Amino acid sequence: MRILAINCGSSSIKCAVIAGERPPHALDLRIENIGSPELPDIAAAIDALFTQLRARWAEFGELDAVAHRIVHGGSEFTGATLIDDATVAALGTLEHLAPLHNPPALQAVRRARELFARVPQVAVFDTAFHATLPPRAREYALPEEIRARLGIRRYGFHGISHAQVASQVAAAMHRKPQDLRIISCHLGNGASVAAIEYGRSVETSMGMTPLEGLVMGSRAGDLDPGVVLELMRQMPAPELDELLNQRAGLKGLTGTADMRAIEQRAAAGDESCRLAIGLYTHRIRKYIGAYAAVMGGVDALAFTGGVGEHSALVRHRCLQRLEFLGAVLDEERNREARVSAERPLLDLATTSSRARIFVARADEELTMAREAARLLAAHPVTAPAPRVPVAVSARHAHLSQATLDALFGAGHALQPKTDLSQRGQFSAQETVRLIGPRGSLEHVRLMGPPRAHDQVEISRSDEFVLGVDAPVRISGDLANSPGITLEGPRGRVTLTSGVICARRHIHMSDVDAQRLGLADCTAVSVRIDSQGRDLVFNDVTVRIAPEFRLELHLDTDEANAAGVSTGDMAELILPVAGNASAQRMRSTPD
Repeated sequence: MRILAINCGSSSIKCAVIAGERPPHALDLRIENIGSPELPDIAAAIDALFTQLRARWAEFGELDAVAHRIVHGGSEFTGATLIDDATVAALGTLEHLAPLHNPPALQAVRRARELFARVPQVAVFDTAFHATLPPRAREYALPEEIRARLGIRRYGFHGISHAQVASQVAAAMHRKPQDLRIISCHLGNGASVAAIEYGRSVETSMGMTPLEGLVMGSRAGDLDPGVVLELMRQMPAPELDELLNQRAGLKGLTGTADMRAIEQRAAAGDESCRLAIGLYTHRIRKYIGAYAAVMGGVDALAFTGGVGEHSALVRHRCLQRLEFLGAVLDEERNREARVSAERPLLDLATTSSRARIFVARADEELTMAREAARLLAAHPVTAPAPRVPVAVSARHAHLSQATLDALFGAGHALQPKTDLSQRGQFSAQETVRLIGPRGSLEHVRLMGPPRAHDQVEISRSDEFVLGVDAPVRISGDLANSPGITLEGPRGRVTLTSGVICARRHIHMSDVDAQRLGLADCTAVSVRIDSQGRDLVFNDVTVRIAPEFRLELHLDTDEANAAGVSTGDMAELILPVAGNASAQRMRSTPD
């Protein structure tokens, strides 16, 4: 395949046409010094890039795809993704998480979709490689309610680069990535370290945003939150944002983010530059030691990115006193190291070093192209697959007013706790106890408003606890279903029927149904991509009503099996005409 890879950074844009699995590229372009008088902003840089592309189209011919590097994919985008209008809209909501990178990348996406309207376009995410972070490395020590509501967690960045380094290092050592513990140091204008244990990212220095971690070109990296609180008292939020993203780090210490200039000034006696180099390399060395401890050792260390590739001094300072890890740098190899397209990886360790030390030529564009090609080979582009948000339903009950009166007192009105996505529906403050032949379940949430018929929805796991055999039914289909005893603060009610396991289903409006060519109670399938627990659910019933919002409903057993939570996305697999799975099913309105 012939793929155009567009890589928007915070201070430059790199662009390459990849025509095979190995370098050299069919075409390389680079736009640098964004923010200079010639290129005052990212819009000017994108215009300059596409002007050059148009002038050289004859060199690379027809394109099969365009791949875009997107720094932050949030929790929704955990792998390479075909770009459509919905993808662009979803990415627009994430711009605040990577303000130096996501906005320019989206501008490039929009411009490329205009110029290459007939060519499939793929987003490749820096955060995707770190989707394997375990909870202990992913979560911050904040209340769960705050983390869930605001989406606060550690995502990690430079994943495209770290993935490339792991692959290169494993090949050079004639090992599989799954056999190695690698510490990858991406040192550019942005910088991060990743602990890659047996092919999976298990720790990384950047967090929810690219501000956390190492000292960088214009970012301070790790700061005491008390420092941020004090700064908030001294300046407005936009000014603080600019300070932390654009006026801190090496630039804040020395006036420039260019490590080459900093090294020259340090050699001439500039104390601010000497301090900057010391801070910069100390932070990296500290993370290397920590990540070796996390993995219980290290088999290889690798440096990449503009500084990592070109600064022998930085590599030397980062590796000082790491002999206890078995990492011993060959100083002559380090001084003479010059990576290139022909020699993209060099070993800098002494022959006696137990851990290997590498410098790797950054080639994120090649990795992006490979990801795009892999995605398109697995999912040939005809039309983008529709995506459906997921809602997970725990055990709950819909009760009639008569039953509510018996359990809570005459005339009792349910008190709303949380509005549900479907209009007019809510989870109530009230709960009841379910009592079955074998056992009971406490604090089962009631849903409002009251219904004409009592209905209790449980999972298969709940059946074993209660000792009932509940049929799998769509909501409202209660014939020949078992009963249960309900206990509330004012009494008990024994239902003769009404207990079901809810059939997995998708709510959609008549407008959505018409767009997708679906009828009420059609059976479809959905695909869940959940990082190691991928699953396809068949026999998912479509429920259509004008007021419905598009949403897939799963119970807790199903969600746990697929590793998904409320708010995740599923891919809708539409039925093929004539397929038996497209049968209509017996139903009553939800």
